[in-house]
Amino acid sequence: MPIDSLPHRALTLLGSGHALPTQRLASSEIDRSLGLPDGSTERLSGVHSRAVATPEETAASLAAQAAHQALQAAGLAANQLDCVIAASGTMDQGMPCNAALIHRELGLGSSGIPAFDINASCLGFIAALDQISWALVAGRYHRVLLVCADIASCGLDWQQLHSAAIFGDGAAAVVLSRDGDGLRMKILAAQLRTYSEGATLCQIAAGGSRHHPSRSDENFASLSRFTMQGKAVFRLASTHLPEFLQSLLDEARLHRAQIDRVIPHQASHLAMKHLRRRLGFSTEQVIDIFAEYGNQVAASLPTALDIGLRDGRICAGQRVLLLGTGAGLSLGGMLLELE
Repeated sequence: MPIDSLPHRALTLLGSGHALPTQRLASSEIDRSLGLPDGSTERLSGVHSRAVATPEETAASLAAQAAHQALQAAGLAANQLDCVIAASGTMDQGMPCNAALIHRELGLGSSGIPAFDINASCLGFIAALDQISWALVAGRYHRVLLVCADIASCGLDWQQLHSAAIFGDGAAAVVLSRDGDGLRMKILAAQLRTYSEGATLCQIAAGGSRHHPSRSDENFASLSRFTMQGKAVFRLASTHLPEFLQSLLDEARLHRAQIDRVIPHQASHLAMKHLRRRLGFSTEQVIDIFAEYGNQVAASLPTALDIGLRDGRICAGQRVLLLGTGAGLSLGGMLLELE
């Protein structure tokens, strides 16, 4: 069936929430620790302050905090869910999946409720929402917890300040259903594209079998650090983004002027400026939390969504664009009509 003949998918957002680690790291503190002039890190990164996890905090524990907020907003207990999905970009450990660890944190250890991961790096929320919406509409699941939680701070190379200083840690969650009391969302269009010519531009090489210490003599510590060729990522993404957005609009049969709000992945301050300048969105349209949160990997976009819902910038009657880029290199977008 052609994509333009598929029915719109209608879901209900029952509740949302987000959580941050207990400590914050200001850019001024980074300046002092690296012996830089005051204001250097903030000018370079665009981040004033970001949350950073303590050794005791895990992605699963942060995810559980965000999930409890979302469940409370939905008026549900964790045992009333029938699926738990983690869409994080980073893992607490190689195995099992993050969703199983979050499942345990929520006290669901003996429940049998299924839990699994959908990983699309920074685009995890869009990819997971797209995929799980079909299962909800079909009646396979009825109440789903979708949670993104990432701790980027432990894998940063502070010798590469331009990439390290943009990140922060955090988690965000939503509870979704096919019906019920909440904010109705109609998915008008959704797309994910990957240009794997950029697969090495943004990566953590270690963490799997390819560079396992038992198979390689390379320095494992360096391989476990995040690396990014920022300018190359920006060039590749910006080359494809305008046409990608137009394709998404065409699928939804909308014009750019009909979009009320844009919730982007908070990739970088340059990416946020590009979104407004090159793609033609105003400052008022864009939910921009980057200066106080940084890039929280997959948690960025749903954190911005939760903040926008709580402060009233996101509400019924709007058409909302979710948009972002991620390692891969991938582009992802979704157009929602809120009712």
